[in-house]
Amino acid sequence: MTEDERYMHMALEVARLGEGQTSPNPMVGAIVVNGGRVVGQGAHLMAGTPHAEVHALRMAGEAARGATLYVTLEPCNHHGRTPPCTDAILVTGVRRVVVATLDVDPRTAGLGVKRLQEAGIEVTVGVLEAEARELNRHFFHRVTTGRPYVVYKVAMTLSGHVAASSGHSQYVTGLAAREDVHRLRQVIPAIGVGVGTVLADDPELTARDLATGTRRDRQPLRVVFDTRLRTPSTARLLAAPGRTLLLTSERMASSPAARRLAEQGDVRIAPVAERDGHLDLHAALLAVAAEGANALLMEGGPTLASALLQSRLIDEVRVYVAPKLLASGLPAFAGAFTQSMAEAVELHSVRSEWLGDHLVLTGRVHYREEV
Repeated sequence: MTEDERYMHMALEVARLGEGQTSPNPMVGAIVVNGGRVVGQGAHLMAGTPHAEVHALRMAGEAARGATLYVTLEPCNHHGRTPPCTDAILVTGVRRVVVATLDVDPRTAGLGVKRLQEAGIEVTVGVLEAEARELNRHFFHRVTTGRPYVVYKVAMTLSGHVAASSGHSQYVTGLAAREDVHRLRQVIPAIGVGVGTVLADDPELTARDLATGTRRDRQPLRVVFDTRLRTPSTARLLAAPGRTLLLTSERMASSPAARRLAEQGDVRIAPVAERDGHLDLHAALLAVAAEGANALLMEGGPTLASALLQSRLIDEVRVYVAPKLLASGLPAFAGAFTQSMAEAVELHSVRSEWLGDHLVLTGRVHYREEV
């Protein structure tokens, strides 16, 4: 491992301090090194607050002069909610900047590096680039596609069922698996379900400490896909802390029902175009991204999951397999758009882990080229 790689590893670890807090911004870490000694470090912790470079350079103070700055993402070069990081770097006397990966935001992409180089600073790009892009895959996806990165979470029995034939589903998995799901709700900024799940289970959709039953301080944006706006005003998710986004048809968005629901708390009604009598799912996801979510954890039922998969809108799948068997029940997907193994949607970069006696499989969805 080279010296640059060693310090960039440190910067990547520091960047993780902002996990679950920075959306719609990326996670970024920065390290200032002078004379073989780390003299400053910083992470971007929340949108609208100082970026990682600013924190690291403030900590370094005068020791930043002649130093090397390691940063996991290209320093921004535009005015947003904070000033450009390139300005902060140029006034410190930093001699060299090492960047893991270029930004994809068109306001900065390549321009931050260019400005630093034009000012006479030596810039190296591409150190641990793959690791840096993986860290911020949700951010890169949202910026390049306009929609959030969709993670479909499903808990199923070993026989492949998400519920018994009666519809009973509490609980498919054990405590350790459910605790892991609440961890995901802390680090993924939005959680989505269909209105069918709201009507059947009346979920709260909050992040909780299951040992104590208390809610976490930070809650995800709750998203309900509800074409006909059937969410009842008494739904628990409307009264829970945090924001709720109800995605409904353009016609229903201006209805009396919409006005009543909007009065229940921090609730926003977003109109979405329809396609074949259902919400246009791509347009619905654009509305989620507009709320500042880089990623969406889908916990909806088989019908919505199948529609998202058929529309090629699921990016990653996380499956919790419980050591249980059901003779009959509901499958994870409800649809007939695949008729043979040749049409199966494949996963790649699959990881497996054990949570007690539950198997957890995570993989990226690979869609075949459309012909």
